[in-house]
Amino acid sequence: MKKKLFGTDGVRGVANIHPMTAEIAMQLGRSIAYLCKEHTNRHRIVIGKDTRLSGYMIENALVAGICSMGVDALLVGPLPTPAIAFLTGSMRADAGVVISASHNAYQDNGIKFFSRDGFKLPDELELRMEEMIFSRKIDSLRPTADEVGKAFRIDDASGRYIVYLKHAFPKELDLNGVKVVLDCANGAAYKVAPAVFRELGAEVISLGVGPDGTNINAGCGSLHPEVIADAVREHRADIGIALDGDADRVIFVDEFGNEVDGDHIMAICATDMLQRKVLPKKTVVATVMSNLGLDIAVGNAGGKVVRSDVGDRYVVEEMRRGGYALGGEQSGHMVFLEHSTTGDGILTALQVLAIMRRSEKTLSDLAGVMISLPQILINVRVRERKDIRQYPDIADAIEAAEKQLGEQGRVLIRYSGTEPLLRIMLEGQNKYEITELAQKIAKTIDGRLGADKG
Repeated sequence: MKKKLFGTDGVRGVANIHPMTAEIAMQLGRSIAYLCKEHTNRHRIVIGKDTRLSGYMIENALVAGICSMGVDALLVGPLPTPAIAFLTGSMRADAGVVISASHNAYQDNGIKFFSRDGFKLPDELELRMEEMIFSRKIDSLRPTADEVGKAFRIDDASGRYIVYLKHAFPKELDLNGVKVVLDCANGAAYKVAPAVFRELGAEVISLGVGPDGTNINAGCGSLHPEVIADAVREHRADIGIALDGDADRVIFVDEFGNEVDGDHIMAICATDMLQRKVLPKKTVVATVMSNLGLDIAVGNAGGKVVRSDVGDRYVVEEMRRGGYALGGEQSGHMVFLEHSTTGDGILTALQVLAIMRRSEKTLSDLAGVMISLPQILINVRVRERKDIRQYPDIADAIEAAEKQLGEQGRVLIRYSGTEPLLRIMLEGQNKYEITELAQKIAKTIDGRLGADKG
């Protein structure tokens, strides 16, 4: 069945416009509460959010829906997405809910769910929630009197998460003498992230720690690594760390201000774990978007790369299916299953800093383990998600590019899971060649499916 509300990472859209309305949020709250009551007697759901203005509206609607089904809501306020995953399991709650649109601008918002074990809900449960909402099968379920749920605020939630993160850093190491530039994107990590690094001994220059409800991801965070690059050079820092709005992803810059993306971080971490013989099955899970240079780097270290669909939830599913411990995305989602059930930007930064301290190498030295092949990504905004295989001219353009690149490159065309975009990615030995081919494909697709076409 095709989903009507959920994308690759929950429900997302412009706040106060379908599907991101208070009405839908309340129904989502009722449906997740119903699922929880099927399996347990605890009846508690953790709710966290980022710093968007619309978070208040969505939060209250979710609480209303959850409590109306006789389930209690535990409110933790602005905290990173991975903090909600951790707290859901730590507090033995039935589920966790995050109100965030991640890296999107403030006018957007989203809702994503974690099961009681801290992992994101599988597709089949999301489909069940949608079926309950659209069939209205639970509309008549209305607990009354003392069976109505309550809402509680958990005041020590941030402290619990900070302690958890510090425990993920090797006890024999510290960050004394390390100068860090940290950009929190005016988002969910604006309080906890600086505290973690400072408490471990680092000197922290904090950016993006003044959220006002409308400035999340605005010219800051992981989408704008040039900001920390300038600050690293200005302050002569050892590393720059840029989080996104809900802090489940991270992008780095080295001591010279050069960007270090998720593929390089996977290569660094995999190589280190292979050297220490702690990487299960000598395998890393990456998505189809990751650069082929990652395969070469991990292979040179004696390991291999397994590919999954795009989206950190699919990375995690492949990791759990294969018994792997390290996975991630080029965009900066990194998953260390030994420590966390989902992507965690702060945790990832701590793992990288631990490698730097243990090896006594700079980030630029470590990043040299991988050389990226030229890659280009073009986004085409579309009217609707149609099967591109039904258009012969699009198929011909893709086939021609694949034939020209041969075994020295690849073509990947996929729809975004969160926006009305068709993503065109080409990889090869020659940047000019793949750019020209990508532009030809994009022009053909835009002519057929472009949003500004009639």
